[in-house]
Amino acid sequence: MNEDSNRTAIVTGSSRGIGAAIAQRLASDGLNVVVNYAGGRNAATEVVNKIESRGGHAIAVQADVSDSAAVKRMFDSAEAAFGGVDVLINNAGIMKLATITECDDAIFDAQVAVNFRGTFNTLREAGKRLRDGGRIVNLSTTVVGMKFEKYGVYAGIKAAIETMTAIMAKEMRGRNITVNAVAPGPTGTALFLDGKPPELVEKLSKMSPLERLGTPEDIANVVAFLAGPDGAWMNGQTLRANGGMV
Repeated sequence: MNEDSNRTAIVTGSSRGIGAAIAQRLASDGLNVVVNYAGGRNAATEVVNKIESRGGHAIAVQADVSDSAAVKRMFDSAEAAFGGVDVLINNAGIMKLATITECDDAIFDAQVAVNFRGTFNTLREAGKRLRDGGRIVNLSTTVVGMKFEKYGVYAGIKAAIETMTAIMAKEMRGRNITVNAVAPGPTGTALFLDGKPPELVEKLSKMSPLERLGTPEDIANVVAFLAGPDGAWMNGQTLRANGGMV
């Protein structure tokens, strides 16, 4: 085990995709990991099993991040299992695309609840309960820069999260807690690929000068940098992990 073996990370929405890759990468770096899920219990358990089969330590904890009481219970579970929380990775999110004109209340409210309120709930709890020297990494999106049609609500919320990231970094003064964000570009997850015709996937993959989609591991590597010792001087920043797209 390395020096991170007594540190604990909560990774929200980590039963699949980018979140699962982040959870497994942090575990490989020696952190204890709380694999959070909203509804995918079996998938979360599978991630925990993968981590433990490689000698890591992890637990699966159900919590809807839009529910502040559930978020508190998740932190309680982490503290009970591992003694404290040092790292929060805000990965949980949903994407419901519509033009601003055609976006109904249900689409708007669902994204505000999970993506905005959910991130706020975990940030607020982390601000109270993270041990000094901790790390917070929020997930944004490259669409904040690209400004694609139909992403108005989704990207607007993520832009707000980038602003909260920079402000909270200042509010953590005196505790040696860094707060940063990572903004992935198109990444080859099942969620991203589902329902997209091959020609659209090909077009998106060619938008980066590196001419490929990102992988969940690409994003996990950037998050791990910010959460680890080499990222200690990064604070209040958004890293655009998109292969140079914007």
